[in-house]
Amino acid sequence: MAGRHAAGVWRAAWAALGLSLHTLLSAAPLTHTDDLGRRVTLPAPPQRIVAIGPSIVESLCAVGGCDRLVGVDRFSNHPASVQSLPKLGGLGEASLEQIVGLKPDLVLLLPASRLHDRLSQLGVPVLALDAQSLPEMHRLLRHLAALMGEPARAEQVWAQMLREVDAAAAPLPAAWRGRSVYFEVDPTPFAAGEASYIGALLARLGLRNIVPAALGTFPQLNPEFVLRAQPELIVVGQREAPNLAARPGWARLPAVRQGRVCALPRDDGEVVGRPGPRMGEAARALVRCIAARPAP
Repeated sequence: MAGRHAAGVWRAAWAALGLSLHTLLSAAPLTHTDDLGRRVTLPAPPQRIVAIGPSIVESLCAVGGCDRLVGVDRFSNHPASVQSLPKLGGLGEASLEQIVGLKPDLVLLLPASRLHDRLSQLGVPVLALDAQSLPEMHRLLRHLAALMGEPARAEQVWAQMLREVDAAAAPLPAAWRGRSVYFEVDPTPFAAGEASYIGALLARLGLRNIVPAALGTFPQLNPEFVLRAQPELIVVGQREAPNLAARPGWARLPAVRQGRVCALPRDDGEVVGRPGPRMGEAARALVRCIAARPAP
């Protein structure tokens, strides 16, 4: 009995020590290097975070940081809990005064934002983060999970995302495997290239992107490029789909003539257009849209 009691005392002591070490490590200073190469040191994991960018917001929530958000941009609407947070403006013109007024101990911005220097001059810690490719999405999750003091959460979320994509790909009709696809993100036209997260998603669905990685993640194309490539499937937003045949020469494209145009509804387009933890949902939306089109 005495031996068991002593062992219990030691286990309790070690447990208490482990808790103390976790507390100490969580409170230790954290140094992070953002996507602009700037190093920021935080005295402890941030508790009041402003995040400007829907992908950043969704990724932060996925690794357990939703309850630390105190303000977001006006486009961030997922998960539902962020809809009640103060909206601080658009991605490029978020309100400096509103951000500072929320007294954040960290602000997460897209690299293209103009607020980095102004916030830093006011003593507000800022990190510039973004993700346009699959590896960058993984890195963003790791970065945010480390900020939360929960680095293991990133790998859990990442593995779940990939499982969901692979499960979504299974119902896609075999006739579509290996078919060429053009994915338009803007009618100017900008396209999703092989190197982009959308390109990687299309590849995991078994499709062949006509826009090579060498052109970049989301390159602006000469419209003639698409005419020469003759994609077997075109993916565009629902509003743009009716206008494709009116583009010079596009009425001759087999995909346009034969109805192989996947017109994403607004809500589905929003999910597909955000590099983040809802990649499985994005894959399901694409498969639904593609499977409804006549196979080549």
